[in-house]
Amino acid sequence: MDGTLVDTEPYWMRAETELVASYGGVWTHDDCMLLVGSGLWNSASILQARGVDMDADAIVQWLTDRVQEQLAEHGIPWRPGSRELLAELKTAGIPTALVTMSVKRMALQIAELIDFAAFDLIIAGDMVANSKPHPEPYLTAAAALGVDPEHCIAIEDSAPGITSAVAAGTIAVAVPHQIDLPESAEYTRWSTLDGRTLEHVSALYRARLAEIELDLTPTRTLQP
Repeated sequence: MDGTLVDTEPYWMRAETELVASYGGVWTHDDCMLLVGSGLWNSASILQARGVDMDADAIVQWLTDRVQEQLAEHGIPWRPGSRELLAELKTAGIPTALVTMSVKRMALQIAELIDFAAFDLIIAGDMVANSKPHPEPYLTAAAALGVDPEHCIAIEDSAPGITSAVAAGTIAVAVPHQIDLPESAEYTRWSTLDGRTLEHVSALYRARLAEIELDLTPTRTLQP
């Protein structure tokens, strides 16, 4: 969600900076980068180490409230091409899941602000025991959709997110935003979703099906 579908990372950064400053600390842009893609409770422990004297649940609630306030004020800041691709997938009847480490109430707020029924289900950070980069979020989403992870395409913008998607066995697509992600044999890298269509997504899936078919093809051996 954050950084892939919508550009809410600046909202999170503003909230983190305000919270640390309220305890007399300084929170830099580099500090903000440490938390991109991380689970909120992991982020809370880092903020505690920087002097925020609140328990983890209180930090998560404060940050979420502050970001939701900004969303209510400014609306959804879509990432280029994300809404268009999502709408095309929905029109084609392809099941979709929102897999985010934001808490469920914020994910629901985003989903409700979209002008069409964008997602069949939501898996949020407070719905899993292990946050990204653990594969649990994507494994949970695939199970809820009733499909094998290797038949799912996961689109991510962060290192924890793409690691989670790869570990779950999905067809992973990296679309870097705040932090660059290098080329890798483990995933496909797109510089943007702008101009990406159902056909591009389908091509990735056809390539995976070809790989599966090759893996299932028995090796022929020459008989003497």
